[in-house]
This record gives sequence, structure tokens and C-alpha cells, in this order.
Amino acid sequence: GMCPHLPTTEFADVTAEMYPPQTKLYYECNPGYDREAGAYLGIQCKSEQQGAVWEYKLFKCFDEKKLSSMAPTMELELTQKPEREPRSPAPQKQEDLSESKQKDFCGPPKTIPHASIRLPQQHYVGQVLHFKCQTGYDKRPPTFGSRTCKEVNGKTFWTPLDMRCTNDS
Repeated sequence: GMCPHLPTTEFADVTAEMYPPQTKLYYECNPGYDREAGAYLGIQCKSEQQGAVWEYKLFKCFDEKKLSSMAPTMELELTQKPEREPRSPAPQKQEDLSESKQKDFCGPPKTIPHASIRLPQQHYVGQVLHFKCQTGYDKRPPTFGSRTCKEVNGKTFWTPLDMRCTNDS
């Protein structure tokens, strides 16, 4: 199920650590960088047999200034270095604890050089968002909290947020 529009929380930064299936996220190249022609910005969390996984398309950001001089060497670099992901086995204990809960969700998407991720525009049931007051607005505790998108009796709603970020002294 889809969640209702998320009410804006003033002066707070919003992050998410887990994303329910169907969530779409979009990468944005940082200022001064441009995406490769035809590169698709979006990724989607898909539910697979072994759990939820991100479906990635090839996406790269390159330095606008180096565009002309870089083109040939970039190709070369790509073929030499396959992407290495540290696949160190996780300690077993931790795995069992959160496995059932985490399997149905996608974790944080992989970082792409010179790109950042925008929060999803559309949220799905089960999404948990973490709010943290921005520096200067965190005068009164609690300065962070979270909201969860829940479905009860066919109604979807966000749990209330028990924090307010103000710059009152």
C-alpha cells in the first residue's frame, strides 16, 4: 500500500535506513558533475525470493570540466577495475537477530561517486523515516524521532512525530 503524503517537518533532516519493496529512489549528480548520457537515475526496491534487493541501472556522474579530456581514459579505467564490494561475512549472531525483519526491506542503496540520493517522493507501508533537527534548531529535546507508515483496517497513515525543531532560545 502507498502512504499518504508526508507532512513537512520544518528545520529537520530526514533519512531512511530501510526501504520497503516498490520504493523508487533517484540519484542526483552533485553540483559540477553531470550524469552520463542515457544514464537512468532511478533505482527500485524489488521483492525477490531471497529478500528485497535494489534493482540498479548503470549510472555514473562525471566532472563537467573534465568531460572532453576524460572520455577515453574513463573507458579504460572501467575495464580494469571491476567494482569490488567488501564481502566480509557478517557475524552470525547479528544476522539471526534482524534477518526476518530486514529481509523484506532494502537497505541503504550503494553510494555512487559524486552523486547523492533524494528521499523517495512516494512511500510505501512499512517505511520508517528518521528525523533529526538541523543544527541551530535543536534547542529542545527530543531533537530526533521517527515516523512509520502503517496500515490498520485498510487505512494508511504516518505515526505521529514527537519532536519539534525550533530556533526559540
